[in-house]
Amino acid sequence: MTLVQLYIPSEISRETVYSLGESGSIQFRDLNSKVNAFQRSFVKEIRRLDNVQRQYRYFKQELEIRGIELNPPPFDDDDSVTRFAAPVKPGDIDDKVESAQILEQRLSQLVDSNESLELKKKQLQQFRYVLRGADEFFKSAASNPDLVDTTPDAEASRFSERLNVSYVAGVIPREKRSVLEKILWRALRGNLYMQTTEISEPIYDPKSKSSTDKDIFIVFSHGSEIISRIKKIAQSLDADIYDVDQDEDLREEQLKDVNIQLADLVTVLDSTTRTLETELIAIAQELTVWAQTIAKEKSVYEILNFFDYDSNRKTLIAEGWIPTSELASVQDILQNNSTGLQSVINVMQTTKTPPTYHKTNKFTAAFQGICDAYGIAEYKEVNPGLPTIVTFPFMFAIMFGDLGHGFILTLVSLMLVIHEKKIARIQRDEIFDMAYSGRYILLLMGIFSMFTGFLYNDLFSQSMTIFKSGWEWPEHQIGETIYAKKVGVYAIGLDPAWHGTENALLFTNSYKMKLSILMGFIHMSYSYIFSLVNHIHFKSVIDIVGNFIPGLLFMQSIFGYLSICIVYKWSVDWAAVGKPAPGLLNMLISMFLSPGTVDEYLYPGQEKVQVALLLIALVCVPWLLLLKPMYFKRKFDREAAEYQAIAGDDIVNEAAAVDDDDEEEEGHNFGDIMIHQVIHTIEFCLNSVSHTASYLRLWALSLAHAQLSTVLWSMTIEGAFGSTGFVGVFSTVFLFAMWLVLTVAILVVMEGTSAMLHSLRLHWVESMSKFFVGGGKLYEPYSFKTVILNDEF
Repeated sequence: MTLVQLYIPSEISRETVYSLGESGSIQFRDLNSKVNAFQRSFVKEIRRLDNVQRQYRYFKQELEIRGIELNPPPFDDDDSVTRFAAPVKPGDIDDKVESAQILEQRLSQLVDSNESLELKKKQLQQFRYVLRGADEFFKSAASNPDLVDTTPDAEASRFSERLNVSYVAGVIPREKRSVLEKILWRALRGNLYMQTTEISEPIYDPKSKSSTDKDIFIVFSHGSEIISRIKKIAQSLDADIYDVDQDEDLREEQLKDVNIQLADLVTVLDSTTRTLETELIAIAQELTVWAQTIAKEKSVYEILNFFDYDSNRKTLIAEGWIPTSELASVQDILQNNSTGLQSVINVMQTTKTPPTYHKTNKFTAAFQGICDAYGIAEYKEVNPGLPTIVTFPFMFAIMFGDLGHGFILTLVSLMLVIHEKKIARIQRDEIFDMAYSGRYILLLMGIFSMFTGFLYNDLFSQSMTIFKSGWEWPEHQIGETIYAKKVGVYAIGLDPAWHGTENALLFTNSYKMKLSILMGFIHMSYSYIFSLVNHIHFKSVIDIVGNFIPGLLFMQSIFGYLSICIVYKWSVDWAAVGKPAPGLLNMLISMFLSPGTVDEYLYPGQEKVQVALLLIALVCVPWLLLLKPMYFKRKFDREAAEYQAIAGDDIVNEAAAVDDDDEEEEGHNFGDIMIHQVIHTIEFCLNSVSHTASYLRLWALSLAHAQLSTVLWSMTIEGAFGSTGFVGVFSTVFLFAMWLVLTVAILVVMEGTSAMLHSLRLHWVESMSKFFVGGGKLYEPYSFKTVILNDEF
């Protein structure tokens, strides 16, 4: 990375930043970090563009309310990233600002008119329901002898006059009807008569933009004060009160007037709605491009606020980090413009730590993201992203090893890879977007799982006899236990003869457990070598001698020795030797608890080798603990002596107090180093044990996956193979569908997610803790691609 300083004429500053934003090659530094955000030079322009973005969000909100879809942005066929020509003249932006203002005013008028008409329509609809409901109630009440004595020719409309009562009629939300009844009953002490009727269809409310179920109510009581109280209580519960006449003829006239007004209103409302939707459809065709154009323009002025001006305000001064390999291309961008003015680029010498930049493509970006999620690497530190491309899917495959399940995962990821350009154009939810972003990780995970499933000889929990078996079953042996005869070695992978045997679980247990220890030892060893690469690059000899060498000896003398013993034990035919194979776990325990004593020999002279390795491990602990702090202590003392020799007696006497402070500071620095080294020593020694044991999760999850697959097969589709006829066909189809759904849902999705998380943990904790320094800052260049992707619109 190179720190550069740019001198840009103010006349071409906007066009220059546009060109740099298209290239995405420079990370600008904020030279006005101490200046208040409201006092910077381009606050006015940013506020104007903020207002335009607010207007665009208002347009988008109206589109979503009315279910009108936005036209998708244009895409580049190469990388599926939106791009379009940047406006050459500021007048283009002025036109968009002006048009946004005009469109907002017009839409606001149409929306307000539409809402007022919808509100009036709602009132007329409710009034019509109330008139119909009240009319039905009065007619039924007039013929009810329990309410009033009437003659057959009595008018129903005189019901309230006969009872000498007044009434309130209206509409209330259905969920608040029971609340109104209880409040009125308690407030009026039961001196009322209330009747309710449900409205058959929901009533649309333009304020809440939703439909609500409502009921008609009519309440009878005595006295004007009580009626007024009833109205207030009902209105407090969001009820709408309507004036319904007692006379039947007048109610009919009211109903006719309401129907005429409602018909006219619907006609006007349909015309207004069509006009509004026409405007919104036209806006939807271009709104995405407008929003992205304004987002780019706003980002340009935000970057210009990072720049410093000279006294005459004729030149803008900028600083930023550029990858050294792209320095020439940035120079070409600054020199090529239509105005004839040129910007000057100056390479600066600095002691500041540059940001960390790892160049990636669509294949490596997801694997690099795994490492960056743990922490950003320090500048020029070893990047673990490249080996992660192999180790991450391989660790996953050890736990997920099944040829069939890996094939399903490969097919899904291949679909995402083949159709990646089409999928990039569609709207994706969070879960699907994660799968799409990691499509190449999924592809390698599936391919590696097929490979390990082939080695495990496991296809949906069934074995495959591809080569000749190395075991031969006797033809005439009779008994409870039948032993196979070894006649050779299976060509590659696990022999299918083990499938279905009583001791198959014991064999695979031992095999996969030792295999996981070997994989963990290899993974940690090569990860630990990365720390040597870091020390060599940063020229830290003391870290090589004081940390790397003793740590390597400690780890290899214990767990490297265990790994060699595992391979050696596999290479010996213990049946031909005529003695039982020794247990390696007991051997390792007795190596520490009783040095020099071996109960079961693995090889001649074993006790001497183990004592020597144990002594090496014990020596490495104080070596790791003391060498580096003692080195820095001697270095501090030597620097202090050199300073006193150069300064002289007079200066030393005059600055005695200062020297005392320096000695205290040096002592403090030495104490920090000592404490840090103690912590590092304890962590390294304990982690060498715990991290090695942590790799046993490879064995545990692989065993669990295989057993779960076997159980699922035996409890579903295996039971259909013995049936014939219609029952056999039906059971085969049904159980196969059941097996397939459970296989995909449980064994592929759930088990795959679990194995992926465990593989992620092995990389973050067991591997990267061996060498990763971290503490870096990510290189984030100014790019329109990033601006568009991060735009909230």
